[in-house]
Amino acid sequence: MARYILSQTCIFRFSQGYNNSQRLSKYTCCGSTNSSNTNVIHDRQKQRFTVTLDCGGTVSSAVLKYTLSHDQQVELISTEVPESHRGKGAAAHLAKAALDFVVEENLTARISCWYIRKYVDENPHLGYQAYIEDE
Repeated sequence: MARYILSQTCIFRFSQGYNNSQRLSKYTCCGSTNSSNTNVIHDRQKQRFTVTLDCGGTVSSAVLKYTLSHDQQVELISTEVPESHRGKGAAAHLAKAALDFVVEENLTARISCWYIRKYVDENPHLGYQAYIEDE
């Protein structure tokens, strides 16, 4: 059974837990007016969330890296977005997907990445703060 959540310009699809999740959203790429679908892929083995970005035939990736300890604590380490895609929402997609994973799995999170901290602080209405362990 799939569950859909509509949030501003994003549609999230959760199917059989977050492991098989896909996130579909539309945003402007490289300043063009053409919208493109962006899938956030969660690779549990490599402990990362990835967005493949296509801009006029040039393909690159934005990545959020994390670690998961045996005591079920996630450390959200970093977000890396190619310069050509900065400021267009790719990091926000990654941060939301990672934080949704923390919530879905009922984990606690430590945040080492300044951007993810900023995202949590700027979106208190999403309720992520309850899952964040302050250092």
